[in-house]
Amino acid sequence: MGEFAMPSLGADMDAGTLVEWLVHEGDTVHRGDPMAVVDTDKSAIEVESFDAGIVQKLLVEPGTRVAVGTPLASLAPLPDTGPRSAPVPEPAPLAEPPQRRRPRAPRAVPPPLRHHAAELGVDLAGLAGTGLDGAVTRTDVDRAAEARVPEPRQPRPATAPLPSAPRPSGPPGTRRASPYARRLATDLGVDLAQVSAVGRDGAIHAEQVRAAGAGAPRAPAASTARTTASRATIARLMSRAKREIPHYYVATTVDLTELTGWLRRTNRERAVSERIVPAAALLKATAVVARGHPELNGFWVDDAFVPGEGVHLGVAVHVRDGALVAPAIHHTADLPLPEVMAALRDLVTRARAGRLRRAELADPTLTVTDLGDQGVEEVIGVIYPPQVALLGVGRIVERPWAVDGLLGVRPVVRLTLSGDHRATDGATGARFLTALEERLQHPEEL
Repeated sequence: MGEFAMPSLGADMDAGTLVEWLVHEGDTVHRGDPMAVVDTDKSAIEVESFDAGIVQKLLVEPGTRVAVGTPLASLAPLPDTGPRSAPVPEPAPLAEPPQRRRPRAPRAVPPPLRHHAAELGVDLAGLAGTGLDGAVTRTDVDRAAEARVPEPRQPRPATAPLPSAPRPSGPPGTRRASPYARRLATDLGVDLAQVSAVGRDGAIHAEQVRAAGAGAPRAPAASTARTTASRATIARLMSRAKREIPHYYVATTVDLTELTGWLRRTNRERAVSERIVPAAALLKATAVVARGHPELNGFWVDDAFVPGEGVHLGVAVHVRDGALVAPAIHHTADLPLPEVMAALRDLVTRARAGRLRRAELADPTLTVTDLGDQGVEEVIGVIYPPQVALLGVGRIVERPWAVDGLLGVRPVVRLTLSGDHRATDGATGARFLTALEERLQHPEEL
């Protein structure tokens, strides 16, 4: 018998709170299927199963805080179907249809994505996926919802029976609610058991919580406590980073005339929802350069550098109560620029909605902190251990700039690399920034 335990979702985590179950007892899960939502004091994270099996028993109630490694559920092994007899050979068809070569199984759509599709009224049965092996992604669902023509709502007859409520997502006695609705209920002092209205999917969402909390006294103590816990978690991690990591810093100012001009021209040909912002281009360029400088893309573990398996850029995102998370865009260097833009938009949206996944926080190999939208021109960041580098990106500003002896006004950005002197030195960091500046002068190659 196996078990599903509270994972470590970062170097600073020693405990977490189970927010919501995404499976039920008796469900079959496969490796990588989301099973629960866990709160880490900084964000709610979707935690995937490490093994395949049948959920035998849910051991922890939602709302319980437990230490890392504590069993959350027990898994029974999948039934053994026994050895398979060798199939009788058949003549190979001349041309097998593509859809038969790569069928999409129902499990390609994880429970959270099915919930999201249900909220938007999207039918997954006929939806073509653009993810790996034809898997349906959140972007596919959102695009289908945008393209769908809404049907006119018909008034319900007074005698029509109410639809049956869906099966609850947790043990008996719990109310099915989104993680954000649960956090909002805590802030507003609303008891979810007293919320009678539910959304179209049978779950409680933020709008129902706000309606129930209208006029009710606010409960600042819980919010203040959570803010304190979040800041304490960040304080421990950053104190460790400054204490253990001998930082060095190198910086440069980059002319973005070519990049901004190229984006302006190409975005005219894109739909508004698919336009690319400079931040996505900077991420893509950083990832490509990091692939050529592997000594900055990895971890310092047991007094030795361990290179990352691929470039998984962590993107610093400010979430609730001033907390900061840095989830990863996996294999950033290998994604086309439009996919990097889509991944960035999706990652930020899910981070602020409390729908990150365990792998996105567990394996960033290099973090980018872009505070340009906050109005600052220079960011000198602290490295997230056990990573060995962090790139700070400031605001794009117009400055006097001389080119070939001629002075003009050009858009520029300040880039600062924080490096771990145990793994590299200033010369390595300087070569990295020089290569990044060169890459940004040829945006059409991103």
